[in-house]
Amino acid sequence: MRPLTLVADAARHSLFAAGAAGSRGSARVADDRGAVTVEAAIALGSLVVAVMACLGALLAASTQVRCVDAAREAARLAARGDEPRAVTTARQVAPPNATIVLRTEGAHVVAVVSARAPLLPLELRAEAVAALEPEVTR
Repeated sequence: MRPLTLVADAARHSLFAAGAAGSRGSARVADDRGAVTVEAAIALGSLVVAVMACLGALLAASTQVRCVDAAREAARLAARGDEPRAVTTARQVAPPNATIVLRTEGAHVVAVVSARAPLLPLELRAEAVAALEPEVTR
């Protein structure tokens, strides 16, 4: 049994010696190390993109909620006949740089608020309709 062990040990030592001398096996190890670095860079970049997309989606949802709230308040106040206050209040509630439009359609007032979403190329829009109060004339 002992001679078999010596043969196996000799084969193992010759493989290690060939690798240390610059055989194809040692070059392959160096290539693998570079691949790990590239894979880590790609994974990190993908992670940053995913986090930014999630953050953009959350900010877009928040902006949409603010547009809906601003449109609702503007329509409610304009329906009561207080159009200047409706625009002022909508500007306070709406996101920065939002566009606010009030119009009357028959016995209803329509408020439209639109704004750009931060981080994403989206134009968000909300519309609210309220019936004019009986004592309000247009």
